Amino acid sequence: MTGTAGEQRRGCDQVRVRVPATSANLGPGFDAFGLALTLYDDLVVTPGGSGVHVSVSGCGEGEVPLDATHLVVRSIQAGLEALGAPVPGFTLRCENRIPHGRGLGSSSAAIVGGLAAAYALAGEPLDRDRLVVLANELEGHPDNVAAAALGGFTIAWTEGGIGRAVKLEPAAGSAAVAYVPDNRVLTKEARGLLPSVVSHTDAAANAGKAALLVAALTGRPELLLTATEDRLHQEYREPAMPESLALVHKLRGSGLAAIVSGAGPTVAVLVGHDDKSAGQDVFSGGTPDAPDGWTKYELGIDPVGVQVWSMEAG
Repeated sequence: MTGTAGEQRRGCDQVRVRVPATSANLGPGFDAFGLALTLYDDLVVTPGGSGVHVSVSGCGEGEVPLDATHLVVRSIQAGLEALGAPVPGFTLRCENRIPHGRGLGSSSAAIVGGLAAAYALAGEPLDRDRLVVLANELEGHPDNVAAAALGGFTIAWTEGGIGRAVKLEPAAGSAAVAYVPDNRVLTKEARGLLPSVVSHTDAAANAGKAALLVAALTGRPELLLTATEDRLHQEYREPAMPESLALVHKLRGSGLAAIVSGAGPTVAVLVGHDDKSAGQDVFSGGTPDAPDGWTKYELGIDPVGVQVWSMEAG
């Protein structure tokens, strides 16, 4: 256990972080399920000087702030303060591939990436369980941040406001196809469409399908279509993303396990194969091309979550 700030800590010359995109909810697992995907943001933090200097390339370039209000910067500073470490001046370089405002966990990636960088800057080994706790405090809900921190398939919850999560290993060959539209939907807007009360019948149906989805993702892929049925949130969000819900219905009608990814508007299809097709391309079963104005991503499941590399000073 490290003592007071500065004791037994070694500085570093540079920190590199890679953090995955995530898909949350996965249909029935509202605010609980998350899946880490092989689409990444890369961060480089170089301590030194005074103040904060930020550069961004890729997604969000020219749109996000380049000062201390940047979400990664705020997360680094919050992480250092939580660890009892000094907050130095630093340069942050972001290479973003996760689309912003599309339901693929871009804000969670920024938070988890910034907190992970703080551990390295403080000279502390990465504590992923505590990372989930800290990230939940910043994000306000633990589903995406848990998957970004732990990788794989995660189930998250809160106890007394504290974020918790467990990680399960998806079955070999599990993957996801993401259909990402050009337009954005704010999470606040999407959540604002949800009713404050749902029926006991719908709640019971979702509980059963969520339990079934755990089995489907960890070894019974033939159950994915049935297991991703939802009654709690997706249809209520249709006014904010009618094209997304239309695509979900079309894909599900053709037998594909399509869901709204997170708060949307991205549509994700969960795919897998049974033992008979092991060794084949997981996408060989075929998913349709993206509609006009959408981009299709064929993604694997990231197994490890956020990764950190640091060059030690001295």
